[in-house]
Amino acid sequence: MGKMKRRAPRGGGKMNQKNMMKQLQKMQSEMAQAQANLEEQEVQGTAGGGAVTVTMDGAKRVKSVHIDPDVIDEDDIEMLEDLIVAAVNEAGTQVDAITSDQMGHLTEGINIPGLS
Repeated sequence: MGKMKRRAPRGGGKMNQKNMMKQLQKMQSEMAQAQANLEEQEVQGTAGGGAVTVTMDGAKRVKSVHIDPDVIDEDDIEMLEDLIVAAVNEAGTQVDAITSDQMGHLTEGINIPGLS
């Protein structure tokens, strides 16, 4: 006679799926809370040795721009524009670093495209 294969107990897969769904819901809640916390944080990007300072929140919304009056040269507006762009980019990079640091632990060990 042939060998009989053992079957896994019925219902075990459903319990596993239920636990997985609970874990995913918990992770979703934690990520929403972390995102809310990030949006409350503020960073500053500077350029030109502090001549231009941009304050940005964790959602990458620019909150303020401070320009030292000494760097305003009517004959070189392009330099001022470059300083503003550099300060905004620096602030954005800081937000990215904070986001990666704070959200990274939530997705640690999980390979989900776009979240790693």
